[in-house]
Amino acid sequence: MRPLLWSVAAAATGLAYAVAETRAFTLREVTVPVLAAGSDPLRVLHLSDTHMTPGQHRKQQWLRGLAELEPDLVVNTGDNLAHLDAVPSVLHAYGDLLDLPGVFVFGSNDYFSPVLKNPVGYLTGGTGVSSAGEWHREKDLPFEELRAAFSVRGWTDLGNRHDELEVAGRRLSFVGVDDPHLNYDVLDDEPADADADLAIGVAHAPYLRVLDRWNAQGYPLIMAGHTHGGQLRIPFYGALVTNCDLDRARARGLHRHQVDAHDPSWLHVSAGLGTSPFTPVRVACRPEATLLTLTGIDSSGSHF
Repeated sequence: MRPLLWSVAAAATGLAYAVAETRAFTLREVTVPVLAAGSDPLRVLHLSDTHMTPGQHRKQQWLRGLAELEPDLVVNTGDNLAHLDAVPSVLHAYGDLLDLPGVFVFGSNDYFSPVLKNPVGYLTGGTGVSSAGEWHREKDLPFEELRAAFSVRGWTDLGNRHDELEVAGRRLSFVGVDDPHLNYDVLDDEPADADADLAIGVAHAPYLRVLDRWNAQGYPLIMAGHTHGGQLRIPFYGALVTNCDLDRARARGLHRHQVDAHDPSWLHVSAGLGTSPFTPVRVACRPEATLLTLTGIDSSGSHF
């Protein structure tokens, strides 16, 4: 009987830790040498996968505090919602960040409310490519209300669009897609704007077809979310899954992406700030926002 009790106690302790980690919010900082040599730094705050519900006051308070960083630009890579009534909570949480230059794309959980899934199926589901079939239902989250709220505050919608912004005296060019996990992405053949100070690709889910296209088109920086960093990570092994066809080694953080003989792009994948309400656990993968400091290409490397 005693071994069984020890096993139950260990399982309960592990579960308690995994639940507690979902509230251990952290700000990660990386340096990306992607601007022209000699350029002044540009600070970009990357937010993703907030999965907000109205009662998550601790998360909302932590997010509001990020405005004190005074970033030059906010990039939001989707999955803001996890509840039908969460739009006011999201807007309250982002607070003064909405008054800064910003761009956004949506993810599946901006359109569809979360549902209970078989965790074994999730962990053994491979690339996640075939999972789009589960979304063949009516969109029930208030994504148009959220889009209007972001837009009226000045953030730029990049869902299957190109656009540009002047940020801290620099002209930034953007391409974005609607969620590739839902097969909503529309890719074109337009090359990156070589005359801009920087061209950035923005997507929710980092599927290889999107990353490959943007690398080939000359985008030096690509930003995405969706993976939750694996959400459940094993020390010295890493993420178990990415829920897309991106390799596990790049489930979170700053990496390179390159196809054929093209110059490599920097790829930043956010591990995100939330989880589905049905799986409120994280292991060795704290919820995060990331402050990227973009510097000149002659700067001394980057921090992972």
